Amino acid sequence: MKKSKLITLLLLSPLLSMAQTEPAPFGPTPSERQLRWHEMEMYTLIHFTPTTFQNKEWGYGDADPKIFNPTKFDANQIAAAAAEGGFKGLISVAKHHDGFCLWPTATTKYSVASSPWKDGKGDMVNEFKKAAHANGLHFGVYLSAWDRNDTRYGTKAYADAYREQLTELMSNYGELFTSWHDGANGGDGYYGGKNEKRTIDRSTYYEWTEKTWPIVRKLQPMAMIFSDIGPDMRWVGNEKGFAAETSWSTITPRSMDGTTPVPGLVDDSNLTTGDRDGKYWIPAECDVPQRPGWFYHEDQNDRVKTPDQLFEIYMKSVGRGGGMNLGLAPMPEGILHDNDILSLKAFGQKLQETFKIDLAAGAMAKASNVRENHTQFSTANLFDGDRYSYYASDDNVLNPSIEISLPSAKTFDLIRLRENIKLGQRLDSVRVSIWENNTWKPIAQATSIGANRLIKLSSPVEAQRLKVELFAPVAPTLSEFALFKEAVSNFKFASTDRKRVAKQDLTIISADKHVINAIDNNLKSIWETTTSRTKFIEIRLRKNESLTGMQYTPRQDNKVKGIPTKYKVYSSKDGKQWQTIATGEFSNIKVNATPQLITFDGTVESRYIRFEPLEVLSTDKSFSVAEFELFVK
Repeated sequence: MKKSKLITLLLLSPLLSMAQTEPAPFGPTPSERQLRWHEMEMYTLIHFTPTTFQNKEWGYGDADPKIFNPTKFDANQIAAAAAEGGFKGLISVAKHHDGFCLWPTATTKYSVASSPWKDGKGDMVNEFKKAAHANGLHFGVYLSAWDRNDTRYGTKAYADAYREQLTELMSNYGELFTSWHDGANGGDGYYGGKNEKRTIDRSTYYEWTEKTWPIVRKLQPMAMIFSDIGPDMRWVGNEKGFAAETSWSTITPRSMDGTTPVPGLVDDSNLTTGDRDGKYWIPAECDVPQRPGWFYHEDQNDRVKTPDQLFEIYMKSVGRGGGMNLGLAPMPEGILHDNDILSLKAFGQKLQETFKIDLAAGAMAKASNVRENHTQFSTANLFDGDRYSYYASDDNVLNPSIEISLPSAKTFDLIRLRENIKLGQRLDSVRVSIWENNTWKPIAQATSIGANRLIKLSSPVEAQRLKVELFAPVAPTLSEFALFKEAVSNFKFASTDRKRVAKQDLTIISADKHVINAIDNNLKSIWETTTSRTKFIEIRLRKNESLTGMQYTPRQDNKVKGIPTKYKVYSSKDGKQWQTIATGEFSNIKVNATPQLITFDGTVESRYIRFEPLEVLSTDKSFSVAEFELFVK
């Protein structure tokens, strides 16, 4: 090489390297397994245990393994339905709170090995794994820490056995995308026939960080660990599937008692929103059942979420930087109900139709500032479909603007924005405007962009020119700007509504003038009383009716005061002689405050109904109700 050329290259090389200087990462950044998880967006969680055969929402742990015999079990039907819905993963609930294990574990006899299913030689976790892979889905497992069957629960022996179970699951089912756990720990249970309430010290009992999580890290280093506070993804704080309008992927976990946060002892006040300046990258997973409950109940066949409802959940979970985890509930025979399959298929079609055509494709864009005027950071990266190529400004330009020209005028009602999260969650907010009547007209704004931000406009707009204004504490790194039009879904289930007793034919016997709130067809109104003053709620009908069930809807204001967890229902024809017609518990009602249907055992001829709350979530002897319903034959 000639000396002059060498000198020229040496002089230019610092400039070339400077021209490709990426912005420094800002705050916490995701791990490689978290990046893969963000890219998945959606997956399913399959609840299927003896609880399904008992028509309960939480099993007590006392079910005879002999009832577990799904005669038509078809893991492929379930996995195929999930895949058709656009989901990318399947999680098997290998053990729920009832303690029944879906694989032949060496740690307990309470498993499929003691059931008649496949003569005790089956492994349902393995069947779900094979079906998931056959349908192009990633596979994961859920292992409940609480065990209402195991007589050892509460002792060191159970904690050791729990870690053995985790080791088996992490070792024998190939690569897993998640190890899923929740914060339910302790309470009433069968416990080997002792039928008692047990409590544990949640801060120390499972030794999560010392002994339990390291099992996952060693055996499944790419598996995302879920619990209410991570360490890889956090619970969103509700079971509606909705993250907050502003929901950061960063958070600083807080404990309820001031100690180190562990599952079951987390202050949930910031789970839905995260923290702008959080210390850790722990994005929100938004879990929600496809039906009102996580387990199958025949009387919920007409309450399967519609494609439009699922799309709203997608918008408020994936569209707010989180993940969507949809609970699927097979019937006792071991397959999904037709309504579940039809809704999943239509949802998948709606997703595909909505996001099939990016109306911003082929757009040209000009930014007020481009980082070092280098093509590596140009606005062309916004339209290339790559999550990690990006537009960036210089370090001292914190609120650049980008003007976008579409090839022609387009009508849209969805805007999708993404950041290159490998460099952190940098944007505080964005504002989008369209050029209309010779001026810029704002049409949308949003905060906490992160891995994925979907903005739904109140109505479709038509535009050819748009402007995006970025606001950040550091140089922003925007990786995508896309426009879509939401596809219309005309999906309907066959009508199977129950026949309700008209509210004008009901009277709640009470001197409290606010009692009308319990039967006014308004879920926002609440009747509150106390169990010390009102031991039971007595409802009088206009005449004797053939009743098939009733429904209690808890308060919908995100408070738990007065919500019952256990109940008893009585009936009477004359208001004098009473008989018990239902007893049970509203499992999981604290975080899943949906209408609770109580189905009577056959038809009950009655004019009077008493509802007695046996236990409530609050400790002040209060009772609250948003609405009562009675159903007739």
